[in-house]
Amino acid sequence: MTKILIVDDEVKIREMIMKYARHEGFETEEASDGMEAVELCEKNQYDLVVMDIMMPNLDGFSAVKEIKKFRPELPFIMLSALGEEYDRIHGFDVGVDDYVVKPFSSKELMMRIHAILKRVNPHGTAGVDTFKVEEMVIDYSARTVTIEGQRIQLSPKEYELLAYLAKNRGIALTREQLLSNVWGYDYFGDDRTLDTHIKLLRKNLGNYAKYIVTLRGIGYRFEKDN
Repeated sequence: MTKILIVDDEVKIREMIMKYARHEGFETEEASDGMEAVELCEKNQYDLVVMDIMMPNLDGFSAVKEIKKFRPELPFIMLSALGEEYDRIHGFDVGVDDYVVKPFSSKELMMRIHAILKRVNPHGTAGVDTFKVEEMVIDYSARTVTIEGQRIQLSPKEYELLAYLAKNRGIALTREQLLSNVWGYDYFGDDRTLDTHIKLLRKNLGNYAKYIVTLRGIGYRFEKDN
């Protein structure tokens, strides 16, 4: 699984990026400053780093330069409120692959991450991941679901709902969590929307609907395959 390090001194920004990244099928880790990022990169292998610039202990530019000494091939996306041309040029000079200015769209950031991973490893498996339970296979990269070798037709929201449940299998997910992560942070619709999609998803999954368990008064859980 593709592993991404998120480095920012603001907790809410880290949490937001990690939430979207996990929804895209990435594994994530976090660091609150440049020094911690350098230490983590020395110990662990990452496929990409999202790095803020203005941070305590060690700023983003300095952290990138330090990490590049032992991981010269590691791609970076710089994330900062700094938007001046000089700052952008300096970022590219130290080896940054892309530059995103705050405030930013999380969806756009995910698209940039995918683009960089594809560019640095065009024939590899960056970002490719699958989950299999019995004869059902969810391909997160292709956004497809097959049962006994036959592709089943799901609407985009049905797929996203199944993918999120499967990625968090064994975890009790509240209705609020599902609506927030699948429909978006600004969703203010009716809870019945979720129930309707669960009903349609179960119908399309046939015998595999048994893995989606209703938790009365809470939400839903995707059962682990024991």
